[in-house]
Amino acid sequence: MVKSKILFVFGTRPEAIKMAPLIIEMKKQSSIFVTKVCVTAQHRQMLDQVLDFFDISPDYDLDLMKKNQSLSFLTSEIINNLDLVLLEFLPDYIFVHGDTTTSFVSSLCAYYHNIKICHIEAGLRTFNKFSPFPEEINRTLTAKLADYHFAPTLKAKKNLLKEGIDKEKIKVTGNTVIDALNIALSKIYINRIYKNYNINKYLNNSENLILVTGHRRENFGDGIKNLCLALLEISELSNVSIIYPVHLNPNVYIPVKKLLKGKKNIHLIEPLNYPEFVYLMSKSKIIITDSGGIQEEAPSLGIPVLVTRNTTERPEGIEAGTVILVGTEKQKIVSFTTKLLKNKKFYEDMSLQKNPYGDGDAVKKILKHFINLVKS
Repeated sequence: MVKSKILFVFGTRPEAIKMAPLIIEMKKQSSIFVTKVCVTAQHRQMLDQVLDFFDISPDYDLDLMKKNQSLSFLTSEIINNLDLVLLEFLPDYIFVHGDTTTSFVSSLCAYYHNIKICHIEAGLRTFNKFSPFPEEINRTLTAKLADYHFAPTLKAKKNLLKEGIDKEKIKVTGNTVIDALNIALSKIYINRIYKNYNINKYLNNSENLILVTGHRRENFGDGIKNLCLALLEISELSNVSIIYPVHLNPNVYIPVKKLLKGKKNIHLIEPLNYPEFVYLMSKSKIIITDSGGIQEEAPSLGIPVLVTRNTTERPEGIEAGTVILVGTEKQKIVSFTTKLLKNKKFYEDMSLQKNPYGDGDAVKKILKHFINLVKS
C-alpha cells in the first residue's frame, strides 16, 4: 500500500494549539500516512512553547519571524521558502488552519503545485473584510483554494455553502481547540505541574480574578486606550484583581504599560506559555479579550467572556449566551463586567451554558472522515 504524504503547515501559537492534537493522532496512523510538520514561525517564541508542550518537532522550520515585517514581505517570504519544502517532500495533502497569513499563503503555494488542501476551522466569517484584518480575507481566500473543509459548527458550514462550496466537501467536526484544552488540563492537574507556575504568586484570595488579553490590529490606538481606561475603573471595584499578560507587539505593550503600570489591583505580566495560560484561565472569574480561541475555550471552563471587538466570526458563542460582544467602548466594558460581578443570576446564565464548539472529539471526527476520503 502506497502511503499518502501529509504536510501540516502553520506559523502561530493559536494554529499550533489547534493543530497539535490532530498531528499527534495523525502520526499514530503511520501505516496509512507519512506525516510531516512545517512551521513558518510567523510567531517564534510563543510557537515554540506550544510545540514543546505537545512534544512536536517540526520537520521543516522556515524561521520567518522578523521584527515589524509587513504583511506583503511575510507573504513573499512564505511563498519563496515553502515552495522549496513542497518540491522536496511532494506531499499529497497539506493541512492548514484558520485565518493566518501562513494558512492563506501556504494554500496558494499548494494550489500552484496541485496539492490537495485541507482547511481546519473552515467557514468562520464576519463578512467585513477589514474586521478582523487581515484574517477575514485570509480565511475567505483559503476557502476558495481548499479541497476539503472541516467546519467547527453548522453555522460555519452554512457560510461555506453560501459561498458555493460543495456540501460533499464539508464536514462539521467541532473545534480542535477543545481537544487541546482537555489534553492541557489533564497534564496540568493530573501531573500537578501547576504547582511550579510563577503565576501562582498573583493568585491571591480574591474571588473576582479578571483575565485580560488583547492583540488585534483593529484595536491598536484608541481601542487599546479605551480598554485600559475601563480596566482602571474596574480595578476600583471591591475584591477585584486583574491579570493582563501583555502582548509583545509595541502597539499593545507601549500604551498598556503607559496607562496601567503600577496601578493598584492590576498585574501586567509577560505573555504566558500555553499550559500556564490555560491554568490561569481555569482560575479566572471573567475573561475580557479580543481572542478568537478564548471565545471557544472559556465556555468549557464555565467562564463568561466579554469580547472587545465590534464583530466576531464566532457568533455561536453570542447565540449560546457564553460571550458578550462589548467592543472597545469604555462604559460598555465597565458596565458588563460590573453586572457579571454583582448579579449572580446573570453570571450563572452565562457560565452554565453548553459550549457550542463541541466536547473535545473534533480530532476523532476529522481523522475518521479524512481516512475515508483517502481510501475512497
